[in-house]
Amino acid sequence: MDQIKIGKFIAECRKKEGLTQMQLAEKLGITDRAVSKWETGRAMPDSAIMLELCAALKISVNDLLCGEVVTMDHYNKELEKNLLEMIKQKQQADKRLLSLEVFVGITATVTLFTLIFIAAFIQMADWLRFTLIGLGFVIFLAGCFCALRIEQVAGYYECKECGHRYVPTFKAVNMAMHMGRKRYMRCPKCHKKSWQKKVLNKE
Repeated sequence: MDQIKIGKFIAECRKKEGLTQMQLAEKLGITDRAVSKWETGRAMPDSAIMLELCAALKISVNDLLCGEVVTMDHYNKELEKNLLEMIKQKQQADKRLLSLEVFVGITATVTLFTLIFIAAFIQMADWLRFTLIGLGFVIFLAGCFCALRIEQVAGYYECKECGHRYVPTFKAVNMAMHMGRKRYMRCPKCHKKSWQKKVLNKE
């Protein structure tokens, strides 16, 4: 998707409706700075606000994602193209999140052992020693929580039994046995437990 083209289209539609950036922002419950970022191509409207934005500008979501009013002749073709582009962008975002998960996990673990090492081998007051160890465990637990959250939301898990791909609950991910990116969980479709692998695409 061409963010510059989409931004110019948003600006054109806003002016056509006789709205200033501030007025459009007030309708959507956001700041005029966000509208300015859209119109200059520096950011895209969040998916949660797209329908409201399109209603305010009297265009379709497909028009918005194309950066122009789409004629009926090309509607289905452009819709399919935009859906594929959004799927591709989600897969790329999920890849980055999974890389971040590894970084967070390693950083939290290294920090914990570093602070324990400092507390064990450097001369200091007992209260400071316990504080360093406590801080290490707090950072480690926070890192584990963030890594698990990423593991839950990035991509999908595929059931080995029926092939269903889904996003599990945080509790299911947290409680499941795992080996690398495989987790032993119950499939919400066939209700069978199996070692389910992480995949990036829905189908």
